[in-house]
Amino acid sequence: MNARALLCSVASAALVAAWSSALAAPHADKSDDQVLLQADEAVYDSNTHVVTARGHVEIDDGGRILMADSVSYDQDADKVTADGHVSLLEANGNVAFADHVTLTDHMRDGALTGFGALIGKNGRLVAATAERQGAVTVAHRIAYTPCKICNKPGQRTPVWQIRAFRVTHDQTSHRIKFKDATLALFGVPVFYSPFLTEPDPTVHYASGLLTPDLGNSTSIGYFLRLPYYWSISPSQDATIEPLLTTHGGDVLMGEYRQRWNHGGMWLQGSIAQNPNGGANGEQSQIYAHLFGSGRVALTPTWQFGYDAQITSNDTYLKRYDISQIDRLISDLFVAGEQGRSRFAISSYFFQGLRATDNNTMFPVALPLVEYTYIPLRKWLGGQFRLDVNGVAISRDVGINDQRLTMETRWRIPVITGSGQLWTFQLDARGDAYHTDTPYPLPSSGHYAARGLPYAAVDWRWPFIAYNASGKSIIVEPIAQIVVAPYGGNPTNIPNEDSRNVELDDNNIFSFDQVPGYDIAQTGPRANVGLRAESRFYSGYVEALVGQTFRLKPDPAFASESFAVDSGFAGTKSDIVGRFSMKFPPYMDLTNRLDIDESNGTVRRNEIYLTGTYGRSSTRISYIQLASTLGLPARQEVNAQADINFYENWQAFAAIRRDLIANQTLENEFGLGYEDECLGVSVAYRRKYTQDRDLPPSTSIILRIKLKTTDTPIQPFSLFPEDVFAYVRP
Repeated sequence: MNARALLCSVASAALVAAWSSALAAPHADKSDDQVLLQADEAVYDSNTHVVTARGHVEIDDGGRILMADSVSYDQDADKVTADGHVSLLEANGNVAFADHVTLTDHMRDGALTGFGALIGKNGRLVAATAERQGAVTVAHRIAYTPCKICNKPGQRTPVWQIRAFRVTHDQTSHRIKFKDATLALFGVPVFYSPFLTEPDPTVHYASGLLTPDLGNSTSIGYFLRLPYYWSISPSQDATIEPLLTTHGGDVLMGEYRQRWNHGGMWLQGSIAQNPNGGANGEQSQIYAHLFGSGRVALTPTWQFGYDAQITSNDTYLKRYDISQIDRLISDLFVAGEQGRSRFAISSYFFQGLRATDNNTMFPVALPLVEYTYIPLRKWLGGQFRLDVNGVAISRDVGINDQRLTMETRWRIPVITGSGQLWTFQLDARGDAYHTDTPYPLPSSGHYAARGLPYAAVDWRWPFIAYNASGKSIIVEPIAQIVVAPYGGNPTNIPNEDSRNVELDDNNIFSFDQVPGYDIAQTGPRANVGLRAESRFYSGYVEALVGQTFRLKPDPAFASESFAVDSGFAGTKSDIVGRFSMKFPPYMDLTNRLDIDESNGTVRRNEIYLTGTYGRSSTRISYIQLASTLGLPARQEVNAQADINFYENWQAFAAIRRDLIANQTLENEFGLGYEDECLGVSVAYRRKYTQDRDLPPSTSIILRIKLKTTDTPIQPFSLFPEDVFAYVRP
């Protein structure tokens, strides 16, 4: 008989019954308790009531598996003793190792000598001795690490580990508590604590202190950031983050997050007291900010939501590296969707943080009403759409006005046998306005209305060539003709939402190239261009060029009507184009151009390049803008590199430079190490620009991150929110 293939057949049926009934005796009331035994040899001493198994012993008792060279069970003392290569596997996957083990209560409790344990996927704990009581293990003279340990000579020292006189591991609360603990990095002791606790590697989130940030800045002095994470529930958590500085006062930041079915919310706020504020650095100032977002499903159709961005001081967010944005938008809305139709009532509030912003002139949109009806079925063989849009604009200083717009659209696409795509569209729109300040003549109020119909056709004829290797070439000429009457822009209609109108590759082939409602394209016009594309197995290359023509100029598109030159004030627009190369995940290149048709001058040139290879990445952007409306020309380059130069070591650098002024605006560089259980970085950052009471500054930041779970290794990100936001990702 093969002893390794047995299920309690290594001995007589009486012997197996004796072992099983003996171990199950304390829980005889549970009918489903079973003990499975495998061994090369088993002996039962009826006089001493001791069962002994030897040679590749394996015992499965209620999901706990004990393996050893020899195991004996004393039925009178209710004690299991195991020797030689002992391992105990728990149902949750944790594994304990020992040279000698004494266990009781179905192998739940006991003492271990020469103890070792696998906790989670990579956690390892070794100890001289250990005692176990149910789900709690207490070990003495231990070493613990959650890091992978290389099995090569000279590389067996973990990246970080904790040595302690005593450790308690509670598998119910998933906490590991250390007494007289010393933290060692690469085998070198760096920190001592009489008491230390952390979640075991099976925990993905748990309350506790996070690793602090240390640094120095010429604007706020030396600083220490001490974040505390609070795991409230599986769907709620919060972070409390005090920031202590030597020259910029103290900041208390907090963040709360919650998820629920079909929605969630997020709130971030802070309050700061700076005794060295103001332009002269001698004023005591108090700052605050509130960011947030939330979505609440009222019914399966209706949803309530908000987005908040508010601050009490224009330079506060940049001073403490909370955010780099300089225009804040808050909104509140109720929206309903059914099929392809949508109805929403919203309100918007804007706050400008630039030195040139005057918030008393910023509009408040309350309310903004939007309704879109798109039937699921075709109308007369085509696609029908109805849009109703209304808004009331108010401000402290300036014009208050209201607008109501209704627009209907019918579109039908047709594909010919030769592959030509024709799209016909009919559109009719009506607008009604009311202003309650003198505009353009002195009066207490003014009404205006207009109708804007047009008919349009879009023609495209793609020519495609491909081969068996998967390469294809597409050449597609595009032409659009729009027939519309003149005179759709009366001077008594205020321009609220169309101040920034520019032609680019995104709107050159649109029947309506204006993003808002207040300024409308009128008169006959045509959009023509060409698109070419070559597709490969690993990516594609694409080029697009286009231009707009009209029979006569439209005064509404003169440069003085907009915040920037629109690019189509005459009968011929600028020539706009785009060139793209995308070969993921290695390269992504996009070049967008705007060329003045009259003299060939490049008015706008944008280049964005991203390169990635393994853990190394590079991002470069170049922006060139011609002078317009009294604004100087702009030519700027931004570059960022994150180079993995040796194993887990990264070097990172970034720069933003004004090429016309030949001046560096910001730069940053540093060095970092990151693997599966440790992240360390030190960064130097310099800002050369001044914003009112925020002078140029230099910062040095040190970050240390000890990982206890299998967190993916991420590249060092210098610009997660905006340019040079690495200090506060």
